[in-house]
Amino acid sequence: MADGTFPRFQGLTTRAFSPFSFVPPIDFREVARDAFAGDFARFVEQTNGVSKSDQLFGLLSDFALNFGFPWIAYGPPTPDRKSLKPIRRVPPVMLNYPDDWQKRCSEMGYDRIDPIVKKLRMQAGAFRWSEMYNDEHTTEIERRVFDEAATFGLGSGVSVPLHGPNGTFEIMSFASPGNHRFHDRTITYLHLAALHFRLKAARFVNASGAYKAPELSPREKECILWVARGKTSWGVGTILGISENTVNYHMKNIMRKMEASSRMVAAIKAIEFGIIEL
Repeated sequence: MADGTFPRFQGLTTRAFSPFSFVPPIDFREVARDAFAGDFARFVEQTNGVSKSDQLFGLLSDFALNFGFPWIAYGPPTPDRKSLKPIRRVPPVMLNYPDDWQKRCSEMGYDRIDPIVKKLRMQAGAFRWSEMYNDEHTTEIERRVFDEAATFGLGSGVSVPLHGPNGTFEIMSFASPGNHRFHDRTITYLHLAALHFRLKAARFVNASGAYKAPELSPREKECILWVARGKTSWGVGTILGISENTVNYHMKNIMRKMEASSRMVAAIKAIEFGIIEL
């Protein structure tokens, strides 16, 4: 493995990575001839030494950059607001999408009409965003989500459904600027990396027993609620009658408690844990 070769995976299929996947068997003897085989082997090897989900996400981000994907999002679909219940065991939401795009999605409620979620609930394999965009069943509103995403730097992408035991379901999306056409082998590598990532991330959950909802003060709950509804710090301050600096102070504390990389990730987690309802 140290020399970048790929012998360990010869003759294996993706079943070795995820007992929950429905990916057709892949001949790794063929994959091993690919120029990116060494990169994938190193990614798998490096993940064996990580103990935190953010470290794992960093390794996945580095791997995806080899294929020209700087943006990644991972996690379960946003729960139905009407049936929202506290979640005692969930995978961490991790994404590095541009902050402006995250804010736009929150403002417009795009998480509730996301065509990717609709597609992946009924599909086992990875797919290109362009396939969904050009599908005759895709609505104009759904195409608008893709069109707007492109204006924020997410011009094309690949999404992977991750179906687990007991009906669990997460999505891994890789986004790239510009309008690119991806080789089938690129899809294969991203799919394998997503499956491997999910298995590793699930072990972090199992090792700790469950993710517990962090304790937020009443004021922090108010702040994260309005942020989840798309308000800026200034807007939240105006509504709550506090200064913008005070809102930012509360948001920093919330992000720390949530172990969130951005305000919108914190908002998503607050929804998933049942701390707030939109």
